[in-house]
Amino acid sequence: MVTALLASLLFAEPTASEALLRRVVAEAAVQQARRMDPAWEEKQRDCAGLVRFAYRRAYAQLDPARVAAGLFRDAAGRPLQFADAGTLLRGSFVRTGRDEAARRAVRSGDLAAFAREEDGAPVFHLMLLVVPDDPAHAPTLVVYHPGEPGAEVRLGRLDDLARDAPAGWRPVPENPLFLGFYRFKEWTR
Repeated sequence: MVTALLASLLFAEPTASEALLRRVVAEAAVQQARRMDPAWEEKQRDCAGLVRFAYRRAYAQLDPARVAAGLFRDAAGRPLQFADAGTLLRGSFVRTGRDEAARRAVRSGDLAAFAREEDGAPVFHLMLLVVPDDPAHAPTLVVYHPGEPGAEVRLGRLDDLARDAPAGWRPVPENPLFLGFYRFKEWTR
């Protein structure tokens, strides 16, 4: 019963304000692939920084009080102004799944998350998803920053990533480094 309730919350149609926020998050992310906004601080230019920037940009336009109050959360639910990739996943996002059904249910603003171990600690990588208004006529995109200083934001097709990327970067259940798809917790209520 809990699983059915959770699924109904995660896959319910978005409210009008959520849909608009999702669209603005997606536009902000895609714009960074075209030309990075100088307002995005260079020292915060990594995968989590792109997520933070796109979400802050959308909320600053549509609900500025949320940004001022701390848009992101820690694992205990306390508001934060800054959150690294692991903190974003633990406090501000919820996993929707990692299978084909979860992939088909992604919406703009959702994330694809990966983790590998480096020097005994997890290293996370996040990709922001952009789903077209009419998925039958345009592909779902991934937008991400590779993390290296001076690197550009990249944009690609989710289907291409799942099929053609090196094995560790494929968002498929067979990839043990793929954590799954995640949705902003506020959009699961």
